[in-house]
Amino acid sequence: MNGHTDNAIVIDAPLDLVWEMTNDVANWPHLFSEYASAEILTRNGPTVRFRLTLHPDEQGRSWSWVSERTADRRTLEVHAHRIETGVFEFMHINWTYQQTDAGVRMRWVQDFHMKPDAPIDDAAMTERLNRNTVVQMRLIKDKVEAAARAGAAR
Repeated sequence: MNGHTDNAIVIDAPLDLVWEMTNDVANWPHLFSEYASAEILTRNGPTVRFRLTLHPDEQGRSWSWVSERTADRRTLEVHAHRIETGVFEFMHINWTYQQTDAGVRMRWVQDFHMKPDAPIDDAAMTERLNRNTVVQMRLIKDKVEAAARAGAAR
């Protein structure tokens, strides 16, 4: 069995702003609370390869990995996967954006499988990701909506 999460949030901001802010990988340390740094390694058209580094954990260890994502503005979809998988056999994340009457619905679907020697299994990682995704999506919503309000005030 593989792990799977499916989370969404509606952001009350213009679609262009939501798209630009959430796909600006270099700025993710300011958008997400968990990332200490985001280093762009390569760009090839709509595809970006990058290294994310988490803030140090309780033991002072910093975890990092390389991922690649391809954003398609026409379809409002982003497909991403880890290149350096770490404790995962694989990790795929699909982001979709949909304009609604209430704002932009941003949805993240994550499919993954933990390695046999990982410290937790698929079920435990599913719980962890579901818990953290809600926190990160709420932060993103707040920051993008604040930026939209600041832009409207100009």
